[in-house]
Amino acid sequence: MSVAFVAPQASLAKLEATSDYTRYQNRGKNAFVSGYDGSDASVNHALTSMAAMFVVVGGVRWRERRQRVTLRRAGGGPSTAVVGSPQETYQELVDKSEYLRDQHWTKTFHAGFMGGAYVGMAGLLSLVIGGNMASEFITQKAVFAALFPINLLLVLTTGGQLFTGNSATMAIGVYEKKCTTKDLLRNWAISYIANIFGCLLIDAVARYTGMFTGGAQEMAVHTVMKKCSATFGQTVVKGIMCNWLVCMAVWLCTMAKDLSGKMVGVWFPISMFIAIGFEHSVANMFILPAGIFSGAPLSWGDILVKNLIPVTIGNAIAGAFVVGAGMSFMFGKLGKKEDE
Repeated sequence: MSVAFVAPQASLAKLEATSDYTRYQNRGKNAFVSGYDGSDASVNHALTSMAAMFVVVGGVRWRERRQRVTLRRAGGGPSTAVVGSPQETYQELVDKSEYLRDQHWTKTFHAGFMGGAYVGMAGLLSLVIGGNMASEFITQKAVFAALFPINLLLVLTTGGQLFTGNSATMAIGVYEKKCTTKDLLRNWAISYIANIFGCLLIDAVARYTGMFTGGAQEMAVHTVMKKCSATFGQTVVKGIMCNWLVCMAVWLCTMAKDLSGKMVGVWFPISMFIAIGFEHSVANMFILPAGIFSGAPLSWGDILVKNLIPVTIGNAIAGAFVVGAGMSFMFGKLGKKEDE
């Protein structure tokens, strides 16, 4: 047994004494550390060429970036930013208020009608999927919150209009002296009425095609009964908090320059107000009739007095004062001194 172990050890000692084994051992260590021992000339040339290429490409890209920065600072060349600054975003909303001010009422009505239809579609999607997914209302509410934000993405990327978003945009135009109070009230009235017609269209389609059945019917009734159970003051406050978040979703969507950024900017604030339980007037233009069509023991007068009127008041307060005046104070005329 001892001989069997000594012989290999003696052979290993002789091998270690040779220069070939030493080079092999060192080569193995280098390969372990860097993955390559440096002995192949062709590989060395390839690595050198690759390194030179990376240096050249990096230098070209650095030069191009510097040129774009120089052009932007000089007022020329398009911006490559995917997110605008707060000041740029505010100016875009000021420009949008002027655009809305000069828009013919038929285009405003059409945009509002389409906006209401998109809200109705998203609401119907949320009822059909959420209402039939589980019996626990918290699960249904989570699904509703996840699906409903698609409406605002459709509205903002297609030129649609909602009273809730316009409440802040037009107010900003008034604060910046680009619009008059008359312009604001005109836009609010047209977009509000158009939103109602758009939502009622989807309600009519859903009722005609028999979609207010099963879980969707139960969820619609449950939701409407809950929406009409709070006091007038509580509902106004819920409307304020809701449109604060909605207008911030519009702000983030305007700030983002690419579609993925707009999706993220819209999804989270809208999901947030749905999950909390705040009140959105345009969404309720679809949900409240859906509840009545589904058999909720309420009259049209009930849903107007107990929900839609106080919610509209709260939404208008949030848009005109919380967001509109707040942003003007931060970035516009309300925050400037008289001598500036």
